[in-house]
Amino acid sequence: MVGLSLGEEHFIQGGIAQDLRSNGRKRLTYRPIYVEIGVIPHANGSARVRLGQTDVISSVKAELGKPSSLQPDKGKVAIHVNCSPSAAPMFEGRGGKELSTELSVALQHCLLGAKGGAGAGIDLSSLIVAEGKICWDFYIDCLVVCSDGNLLDALGSAIKDVKNFSGC
Repeated sequence: MVGLSLGEEHFIQGGIAQDLRSNGRKRLTYRPIYVEIGVIPHANGSARVRLGQTDVISSVKAELGKPSSLQPDKGKVAIHVNCSPSAAPMFEGRGGKELSTELSVALQHCLLGAKGGAGAGIDLSSLIVAEGKICWDFYIDCLVVCSDGNLLDALGSAIKDVKNFSGC
């Protein structure tokens, strides 16, 4: 294991051998999950997900817009993640900005797939109202309120719950 002391390695290996985490859970036991939808009244959809002590909020705002001239047959989705400086000590200063960018990019890849759209969770062509003229623009904003692990899982779940709630 890279970057760990010998004592840390033994502690981790001992936990694996005993099927026990440092917080008392078994290795395959999930953290408690709580989902609340409709938490932001002025959004088209919103959700709050708590995964253990990790707490995130996501919202979607849908607006009619004009498709890009490069992709006249597709709508647009923009994802922004904000890691609150109070969510974890590592978010103070520039740490939160760097992680916010990484999480935004990862969620963008998860939802919109590869460049050709392969593996996309959202089919951008389904957001077209009138090809080349009108499309739906989705703005997905996420806030990390508290970080205690599994951030990408919590954010992805919050976005999925927003998607289901808003009828998107």
